[in-house]
Amino acid sequence: MSLHVHGFGHFHPENEITNSFLEGLDIGTNDEWIVERGGIRSRRTVLPLDYIRETKNRDPLEAIEAAETSNYDMGVRAARLAIDRAGIDASQIGMVLSGSSAPDVVCPAEAGFVAKGLGIEAPVMDVNSACTSFMAQLFFIAGMRPEVLPDYVLVVASESLTKVTDFSDRAAAVLFGDASAAAVVSPRIPGRARLLGAEIDSNPGAAEKVLIPRTGYFGQDGRAVQMFAIKKTRDGYEKLREGYGEEDRNLHLVGHQANLRVLEQVCQRCQIPPELHHANVELHGNTGSASCPSVVSMDWEKFGPRDDAAMVAVGGGLTWSRALLRFGGEDDS
Repeated sequence: MSLHVHGFGHFHPENEITNSFLEGLDIGTNDEWIVERGGIRSRRTVLPLDYIRETKNRDPLEAIEAAETSNYDMGVRAARLAIDRAGIDASQIGMVLSGSSAPDVVCPAEAGFVAKGLGIEAPVMDVNSACTSFMAQLFFIAGMRPEVLPDYVLVVASESLTKVTDFSDRAAAVLFGDASAAAVVSPRIPGRARLLGAEIDSNPGAAEKVLIPRTGYFGQDGRAVQMFAIKKTRDGYEKLREGYGEEDRNLHLVGHQANLRVLEQVCQRCQIPPELHHANVELHGNTGSASCPSVVSMDWEKFGPRDDAAMVAVGGGLTWSRALLRFGGEDDS
């Protein structure tokens, strides 16, 4: 089933972690080192900068209390923009799905808190698959029988990854930012775009390559994950191009925003021109499952009726996913 897409939304906290700020933490890094390896210049955080400066986030549990915005509150803010762009009222939402690599609560589902913040009374559930959580939600919805779904479904990805970042570790401290993203989709009511070819896959045998313990810090096998990301992003884009590419349509790439250099390699190997590549990792860092949809949301008004956006995400699990966002409604099928 293809899904009709009515609106995307995003939210980034105000507090900015610049490369200069990280230099000031005296952890052996500087702007040149960070930009050369990852292309990241700044990120946003729900944590007070003084808290990071003074503690380097010594305890992830304390970080939840120190945060100025909760993880699900960020989801609410992105959802409000998505609902507004959809041109509907929150009361019309008939189901809420949420996902996060590091939720503030494990019970109940954070989707319930998102729905509560929006005044929605409807079925809620979390669908989590690390950085591919947003795409997993779309895959889940697209695989359901249309008649069992409500007219409008809200999908949300919210990530407070700076809460689980060890800011004494330069390898991790430079990577992450906080953000949320959301979308309003429908199984039957036409919208501004359609979602086609939603797929997700995984290699559970490599699950230990990316880990966030329940009360610990993010950790990964950096080199292995980077090579995996390049291959799966390239493969995902190529499969969408083979399956849905049309000569009279523009095929844009919106990849997982973990590393700008990785995305540049994918563009080079797939011969994607700069004007068809969309990214926000330079100014927002790796925002996990919110990264790919937040890029779409930030560029929502730029896409026209002859544009297709190949959304390709990779993440812990190890998981990889893809879907095509086709603008222009039903006229361009």
